[in-house]
Amino acid sequence: MTSRNWVHLFLTTLAVGSVTTAVVGFIVRWSEFQQLLSDFNILEFLSILVWLMGVGLIFSILSQMGFFAYLTVHRFGLGIFKSLWNPVQVLLIAFVLFDLVYLRFATFAESGESILSYLGLAVIVLAAGLIVAFMKVKQTNKEAFIPALFFMVVVTVIEWVPVLRVNEHSWLYLMLFPLLVCNAYQLLVLHKLNQKSLQERKVLEEKAKTKAKPNKKAQKKPSNA
Repeated sequence: MTSRNWVHLFLTTLAVGSVTTAVVGFIVRWSEFQQLLSDFNILEFLSILVWLMGVGLIFSILSQMGFFAYLTVHRFGLGIFKSLWNPVQVLLIAFVLFDLVYLRFATFAESGESILSYLGLAVIVLAAGLIVAFMKVKQTNKEAFIPALFFMVVVTVIEWVPVLRVNEHSWLYLMLFPLLVCNAYQLLVLHKLNQKSLQERKVLEEKAKTKAKPNKKAQKKPSNA
C-alpha cells in the first residue's frame, strides 16, 4: 500500500470511529441528551458531543492498531501452521466466544444478571463477524471468510477487553459498536486500497520508463564534432 493510501485509510477510519461513537453515545445517553435539549442547553450538549467524538478517535486508533497487528499475526500464522491455520483460527474463534460468555458470567455472577445478557453480546459480535465475512467473500474470494471472521470476532474482543473488565453497560455498547464498524470498514476497504496502490505504482513505473527513453536516445546520438 502506498503512503498516500495508508494516510487515507488512517484518516477515514478516524472519521468513521468518531461519527459512530457520537451516534451510539447519543442513543445510549439519550435521557441525558433529551434533558439538555429540552432545557435548551446547547453548549453542554455540544461539549458532550465533542467529547464523544474524541473518545471515538481513541476507539478508532485502537481498532487500527488491532488491524495492523492482525495482518502481522496472519502472516506468521500462515508461515507456521500453513494449511492448518484456518482450523486454528476456527478453534480460537470458538474459544474466545466461550470465554466472552462463561468467564464474564463467572466473574460478574454476583451482579445477579442472567447469562442471557452475556450470551446476547457474544451473539452480536458473532453476527456482525458473519455478515462482514460474507461481504468480504463477495468482494474477494471464499478463502477470505475464516480470516475475516477471525478478525471481526477475536481481534474485536481483544480490543474490547478494557471495558469488558469493568462491565459497565453503557460503556460496553459505546465501545463495541464503533470497534465493529471501524474493523469492518478497514477489512472491506483494504483490498480496494491495495489494488489502487498497485495501479498507482504501475502508472509511476510507466512514467519513469517514458522519461528514461529520451535520455537513452540522447546518449546514443552521435556527436557533430
